[in-house]
Amino acid sequence: MGRGMTYRARPSDGSAWVTGASSGIGRGVALELARRGFVVWASARRVEDLQSLAKDATGLTGRIEVAPLDVTDRDACNKTFETIESNGPIALAFLNAGSWFNDPPGDYGGEAFRKTFELNVLGVANCLNPVMRAMRGRRKGQIAITASIAGFGGLPNNGPYGPSKAAVISMAVGAKFLADQSNVTVQVVNPGYVRTPLTDGRREDPKLFMIESDDASRRICDGFERGGFEITFPRRLSWFLKFMNHMPYPVYFGLFAWFLPKAKE
Repeated sequence: MGRGMTYRARPSDGSAWVTGASSGIGRGVALELARRGFVVWASARRVEDLQSLAKDATGLTGRIEVAPLDVTDRDACNKTFETIESNGPIALAFLNAGSWFNDPPGDYGGEAFRKTFELNVLGVANCLNPVMRAMRGRRKGQIAITASIAGFGGLPNNGPYGPSKAAVISMAVGAKFLADQSNVTVQVVNPGYVRTPLTDGRREDPKLFMIESDDASRRICDGFERGGFEITFPRRLSWFLKFMNHMPYPVYFGLFAWFLPKAKE
């Protein structure tokens, strides 16, 4: 592989594994990968939703296999990985499982905080561990991890979600240093607002530049094929937040204080 090039998975190299595949971005990416010819192993806790997903892939170039999993169970993650790999190598892993839980007002750091970090951070680590080990051993593979533009910096009314996604971004960056030595590609996916059951449940947010789930899924899969570390969209919002997080804190807080009331009108 030439200098500066990164490995990009192809259907002929092996299967794809998608976690958090029962709804939203995970479901859309699983279908899009199957449309592009991959055999996709779809994981989530809700078996009925996975079976419906597999049925919806009927007639596509690839297909979807069901692999039920609770990513917060580390032993189950290892067993599910071994089951998938017994059918052939995983060429592409999209570690996407995540959600948003909120504690009651005035109870910051409670049960919802623990659940968010357990799913969004430890759930990623539990799957990343066996995938990274196998791909580094083969010196071949591609791993994409879903974080969020909410992880770029502190945001108001963001509860534990933003901090958990900041941890995921940091995890992906650290994993890339290790993966680069073994011809394994690591990417981080930082979406803005995507119309999914997760965002529909947070009606108080301004949801700037909302895009549809199918559009997001195509952009993510295009990013898998293009390579590079970060897949982020919509760029006008993503780059604005990146710019904001390079501002001195007095400017950062002042701009948000000016902007947010307008966004909620």
